[in-house]
Amino acid sequence: MSKSRMSQQALAAALTTALLAFAAPAVSFAQDAGSDRSSRADRSSRSAERNERRNSRQSQQAEALYPDSSRQEPGVSASQRLVKQLNTLSEASSAGDAAKGLPVADEILANDRANEYDKSMAALLAGQMLLNEDNARAMTYMQQAIDTGGLDNNNHFQAMLIVAQLQAQDEQYEQALASLDRYITESGSSKPADLALKGNILYRLERYPEAVATLKPLVDAGGEVDPQWTQILMASYAESGDSAEATRLAEQVAQATPDDKRSQVNLAVSYLQTDQNDKAIEVFERLRSAGQLTEESEYRNLYALYINGEGQERQAIAVINEGLEKGILSEDYRTMAALGQAYYFSEQIEPAITAWRKAAPLAENGETYLNLARVLSQEGRTAEAKEAAQQAIAKGVRSSADAERIISGR
Repeated sequence: MSKSRMSQQALAAALTTALLAFAAPAVSFAQDAGSDRSSRADRSSRSAERNERRNSRQSQQAEALYPDSSRQEPGVSASQRLVKQLNTLSEASSAGDAAKGLPVADEILANDRANEYDKSMAALLAGQMLLNEDNARAMTYMQQAIDTGGLDNNNHFQAMLIVAQLQAQDEQYEQALASLDRYITESGSSKPADLALKGNILYRLERYPEAVATLKPLVDAGGEVDPQWTQILMASYAESGDSAEATRLAEQVAQATPDDKRSQVNLAVSYLQTDQNDKAIEVFERLRSAGQLTEESEYRNLYALYINGEGQERQAIAVINEGLEKGILSEDYRTMAALGQAYYFSEQIEPAITAWRKAAPLAENGETYLNLARVLSQEGRTAEAKEAAQQAIAKGVRSSADAERIISGR
């Protein structure tokens, strides 16, 4: 029996599109309470409230999130006739009470006398209430808030960003990229998180060189870099065929974060992709000795590396048995067939037979039964060999010649 090469499957880094948290500001609309019956104290209180609102507006202007935008602030305020409804909607939004708030929002949006601000804010707050509950409707409301054009720049552009994020989260990557590009162009944003989202979307669209061009400056800038940005950059390098650069970056990250398992696994994967199997084994074994191999795929990668190597079957056996003892590996066909192979080529015939007996019934065809029959025949266990050969034929083999020979005793 010739030693076959077991295929190995590289681990894929888990990449997620993070939905940035957004909370629309609580909106308060002061009703016009000026009447002859108002007391001086009431007027004084209202004056203080007006001053506070004025100071708040000035503070918000000073804290503009998009100072490089060419968009002019609309300068539209709430209609006095809709103050009560807007306050009710704001309170419902703050409480996360969509059942109460959405009908009010829809009433404002359907009101012909509502101005751009009324409708934009109603749509914004309605969308906010639906986030992570019904993202499709949330996007519809957010887009309506954007298209109406009555929001201040901070809320207008934040709504645009949320639409892009939700589209990316729903794997609508072409739409997400178009939305994000519009947001970046119109807002003038150069925020790393916004550019990183673009790089992530480009990666999802398999536009790897563009993803690299977008993400590389962010990672090279140093400072506090989100590990996910680096992971996507490494994956983009690898997918674009630049495995050497992906490995260089993986080594750099792993060296900087020696206690981070994900960084170490990414490094091992990079070594796998560049056929540096010995280095991949070293990384996996460091994790194993530290008790950090906790995933089935990690054990499979390590034992496959040993089986693919020369004279490393005993190491493969140790890894497989450890995975089985810990319950990380199960006695499925793939595991037991590999264990049987490792035992056989390390000349441990009896445990090889035991492993293949478990693997054969789980196989898609009769080839494993046929291998078992050959080994049993070589060991002089004729009756058992014939039985295994019959099961091989019943399950289906590429050629039944060997099975028939074993059955006939020739």
